[in-house]
Amino acid sequence: MPTRLAQSAFELFGQHGFQSVTIDEIATHAKVTKGSFYSHYDSKHAVILAACQHYYRTYQQRVHAEMAAIHDPLERLRRVVEFSVKTCIIDQQNRLFTTEVFALGLRDAEVRASWAQFYDSVREIYLGLLLAAQAAGQVTVADPRKAVDLMLSAIEGIKQRAAFESHVSDPSEQESMVDGLMRILGAPAREGAAVNE
Repeated sequence: MPTRLAQSAFELFGQHGFQSVTIDEIATHAKVTKGSFYSHYDSKHAVILAACQHYYRTYQQRVHAEMAAIHDPLERLRRVVEFSVKTCIIDQQNRLFTTEVFALGLRDAEVRASWAQFYDSVREIYLGLLLAAQAAGQVTVADPRKAVDLMLSAIEGIKQRAAFESHVSDPSEQESMVDGLMRILGAPAREGAAVNE
C-alpha cells in the first residue's frame, strides 16, 4: 500500500502541484481510507518524499530499460538523452513534478538532499555513457564531467523555459533539443540534422 500511495501522490502532484493536493485526495486516488494513509505516512511532507522516491526509482528503471537492447555506445547515449528530453521536458506531468521538487528543495533540506542524490546518480549514468562513447572514438570532449554538467544544466534551463514558453515543450521540438544536447556532449551532428548556429 505505501507504494500505491506514493504513486498516487506522484500522479496528483504532477497534475496539480504540491500545494493544491490534499491528503484526502491522495487517499481517495489510491482507494484507501485516510486512516490507512496515516498508518504509512505521518504527514503530507512524508508522502512528498515518498513520491520523490517513486519518481527517482521509476526514472532509473526506465533509463535502464531504454538502454537494455542497445550495444552501440553513441546510440545508448543518444537514447538516454532522448528519454530525458521526453520525460523531463515534453511530459508535462513529470515536468511539473520535478519543477515542484526543485522549488520545494530551495526551502526544504530533506527534499533538496533527495533531489541531489538522484541528480548525482543521473550524472553518473551520463558520465559512464559519455566515457564509453569517447573510448569508442564516437565523441570528442575535453572534460566529460563538465560536458555532462553543462548538458544537464541545459535540460533544467529548457524545463524552466517551458513553464512560460509552451512551444518549448512541444513534441515537434524534441529532435532539435536532443541534437543540441548531444553536441554539448561532443557528438557530431546527425546526418540530415539541421545545425542551429
